[in-house]
Amino acid sequence: MARPVSTPAKAIAVAVVVVVLLAASPAALALHDYGDALHKSILFFEGQRSGRLPPDQRLRWRQDSGIHDGAEAGVDLTGGYYDAGDNVKFGFPMAFTATLMSWGLIDFGRSFGAREEAAAREAVRWATDYLMKATATPGTVYVQVGDASRDHACWERPEDMDTPRTVYKVDAAHPGSDVAAETAAALAAGSIVFRDADPAYSERLLDRAVAVFAFADAHRGAYSGSLRDAVCPCYCDYSGYQDELLWGAAWLHRASRRREYREYIKRNEVALGASDAINEFGWDNKHAGINVLISKEVLTGKDEYFRSFRENADDFICGLLPGISGSGHPQIDYSPGGLLFKVGNSNMQHVTSLSFLLLAYSNYLSHAGARVSCGASAASPVQLRRVAKRQVDYILGDNPLRMSYMVGYGPRYPLRIHHRASSLPSVAAHPARIGCKAGAAYYASPAPNPNLLVGAVVGGPSNSTDAFPDARAVFQQSEPTTYINAPLLGLLAYFSAHPDLEAAQLGRD
Repeated sequence: MARPVSTPAKAIAVAVVVVVLLAASPAALALHDYGDALHKSILFFEGQRSGRLPPDQRLRWRQDSGIHDGAEAGVDLTGGYYDAGDNVKFGFPMAFTATLMSWGLIDFGRSFGAREEAAAREAVRWATDYLMKATATPGTVYVQVGDASRDHACWERPEDMDTPRTVYKVDAAHPGSDVAAETAAALAAGSIVFRDADPAYSERLLDRAVAVFAFADAHRGAYSGSLRDAVCPCYCDYSGYQDELLWGAAWLHRASRRREYREYIKRNEVALGASDAINEFGWDNKHAGINVLISKEVLTGKDEYFRSFRENADDFICGLLPGISGSGHPQIDYSPGGLLFKVGNSNMQHVTSLSFLLLAYSNYLSHAGARVSCGASAASPVQLRRVAKRQVDYILGDNPLRMSYMVGYGPRYPLRIHHRASSLPSVAAHPARIGCKAGAAYYASPAPNPNLLVGAVVGGPSNSTDAFPDARAVFQQSEPTTYINAPLLGLLAYFSAHPDLEAAQLGRD
């Protein structure tokens, strides 16, 4: 167990981090090719694809997989994404991934550039097409394909997998408001993304989102209560389903502008805990995201009705900013090298998701000419962007190890990531099947992975030491996930379009 840091020592550590995060040389923060990183972060999703791959597949070492998914239940559940380095399709994190990719496109679409915006839309569509299949049966949401325990006992390529492709669902008798409402959020956000590019598809997504949300709200309960043995411990719902109901309603309100969702949010604000645990945001806990998303309504002058959500968002943002004193808000921990970290596995999921909220909120504040009030202190939109940018730069190599945590970006990056398809020979290189246990030799090998999963961001340093072992077996740090990359798209798009903005504005906030 880690020894607690004394108050004086912690104060010194915070002071050091403030210098690292807020007073770094502009030249040191403007050297990255954010456009290249954006391109690669989108490309990563092609390596996570399940189903029949299209002719324009760019990661050619991947081939078709899971082409009979859903057959045992008499439904078509082909397609979608494998969540991480395994071969299971988990609906809860996949839906969150789609929602966050869409949010990045909605808020920062112009910054992507035409080519990358189209590629990012296709990445969203690969998820939403699957989610449409998973919700095609009224009153049912198919939430997982694959037996996680059996899958995790094997180290084999998705093209070879012979573990059970068990299908799991939620319905009226086995509720799952969390995964259903997150799915509704993903479909609603996707409908905004495709509103101009494919209006007919956009309308279908929104219609389905409405129906799925109604099901989630009518049959309340956590899916880990209905499907505990299947979804736990990988993707248990630890925070409850209430946050997803508000999150789903918020996205439906933004997508449809229907008064019923506005009224639902306000009516359920207290009952569903809008202000609970607002220093968290990820595939399980949506509270901070709800408050930031809804705050746009207040900051753009559209709806004072939601002022309490802006107050919650301010509290959350203040808790993220190093060096804000006298506000009474808890400090988020930062490493000596400047990385935001929270206790647990896959720390980069927190880094990218929380940084995205900083950037999104700074954007809303800028349009309103507003600042964040943190007790006796205040923070400008520029300060928020600077902290978010520092996190992105850390991922791309501005860290004590001078290592990029994005595979294929920069001169040094992780070579032994915890990822079955990447670490085993491709089918083209090794046509013969590699069985469940035969892959163990590749798992244990110290050799670099033979297939480069370009754009994958791994879990990264998981504590205050800025250390990273680059070891396949240390999955907590070496495994990439779709929900690490998803919020990164919007961040990289923004900074690729504004690479020198923060340097130009230093000292002017």
